[in-house]
Amino acid sequence: MYKYFTYSSTYFVLLSVIIPSALACTTVLVGKDASVDGSTMIARNEDMKTAWDKRFVVYPEKRDSKSKLYISKGNGFAYSLPLIRYKYTATPEWTEKEGQYEEAGINQFGVAMSATESANANDKALKADPLVKNGIAEDSMLTVVLPYIKTAREGVERLGKIVEEKGAAEINGVIFSDKNEIWYMEIGSGHHWVAVRVPDNKYAVIPNKLCIDNVNFHDSKNYLSSPNLLAFAEEKGLYNPKKDGEFSFKKAFGTENEHDKQYNNPRIWDGQRILTPSLKQNVENKNFKMFQTPDKKISVSDVSQVLRSHFNGTPYDPYNKFQGKFRPINVAHTMESHILQCRQNMPSAVGCVHWISLGVPETSVFIPFHSGILETPKEYQIGTDIPDFNSAYWTYRRTGALTMPYYHEYMEKYTRPQLTKIQQRVMHTFKEIDKQALALYKESPRRAEVYMTEKGRQLSTETLQAVRKLNAELLKQTTTKTPVYHDPHL
Repeated sequence: MYKYFTYSSTYFVLLSVIIPSALACTTVLVGKDASVDGSTMIARNEDMKTAWDKRFVVYPEKRDSKSKLYISKGNGFAYSLPLIRYKYTATPEWTEKEGQYEEAGINQFGVAMSATESANANDKALKADPLVKNGIAEDSMLTVVLPYIKTAREGVERLGKIVEEKGAAEINGVIFSDKNEIWYMEIGSGHHWVAVRVPDNKYAVIPNKLCIDNVNFHDSKNYLSSPNLLAFAEEKGLYNPKKDGEFSFKKAFGTENEHDKQYNNPRIWDGQRILTPSLKQNVENKNFKMFQTPDKKISVSDVSQVLRSHFNGTPYDPYNKFQGKFRPINVAHTMESHILQCRQNMPSAVGCVHWISLGVPETSVFIPFHSGILETPKEYQIGTDIPDFNSAYWTYRRTGALTMPYYHEYMEKYTRPQLTKIQQRVMHTFKEIDKQALALYKESPRRAEVYMTEKGRQLSTETLQAVRKLNAELLKQTTTKTPVYHDPHL
């Protein structure tokens, strides 16, 4: 018999652990030699609100006769844009009232970008170089950078220039990738930043804190930074070469406090535990290596496992009896999760794939869309903050809402088994679509784009139908739990 009252207490403890914060999101980076197929992968859970529709769209290439001025509706940040805006995918919010927040996408040159991983800087760094109120912030980053770059490195250079000229309004981590490399960039103050090239044979799991450690300013192949960063840090007392040794960006600009111990570091531990299980580390460590070697090559499924994790199978799982304050990777306020994959030896339109999971990853499905699609399914272009029965976002969000009140029972009997089958079917179907798309592209890129668009729509429709069927079953089961007494003799 289901123990409703026992679980309710656990449920409310869980909610107290994962209340939304101004700092959210978890990032996963996988170098090409660390992946099973030689692809680069950058991924992130976008965490902020529990009922806030996210959309998935394609912006076509656009050519203007004169330069346009971009102005953020969030904080007034303004920047003049180039005449040509290249095609790109994006995941904007349903309203631009507070800014676009396009968050993640892949452009027509096969460059992927995910922005941002929110972080904190220490008081000394912020006093030395304060944030700029109307500087560039998360709501604008993808919009003013991704459509105008042709390599991952160019992305760092363009955003870096903007930060230097206009200032930054927030402390953030930003990811760029193409089929050859991944760059992780951190903005540590109003005008200073640093970026590191992810080693090809390594991966990283990054929470809401600055993580870039030792910076080699003589190695421009693997490190980039704002001008005079080292001199600035010395002058302002953020770095003492005699005492500190190699320059560490995270030590000079970042934090390492009780908040990080509970909210950030445990997520690094969890991700590294999954991808390198041979590592035996303490969840309360504070000096995790940023880049690790996986025990085995990493697949898209492995990355999705990290994004869906809440310390599963450990004593720290808040969905069980753990009542500590370790913040998990998978949380109730994830709005969308993405894996941006760029594969080798393929045209970018086919080789780059935008995997997107709307709502909470654990109760959703990652759907793959080739970056060469001409438009997204209509269900991904609609929805607001009011629940509906048509949008993709609210279909997947409903699965989580129906599962959570009876989490243990429903996850084991209905939600996890059905979503696993659906995800496996998606993976199998995509392999067939992928194979045909590549063959078509060699004959006619345009025909391939039309094919990928239509097949992406079909795959999305079939998956949404299957998930809605699961939602109906969950609702049906929930109705049987209504605590109303009925006399069987009447």
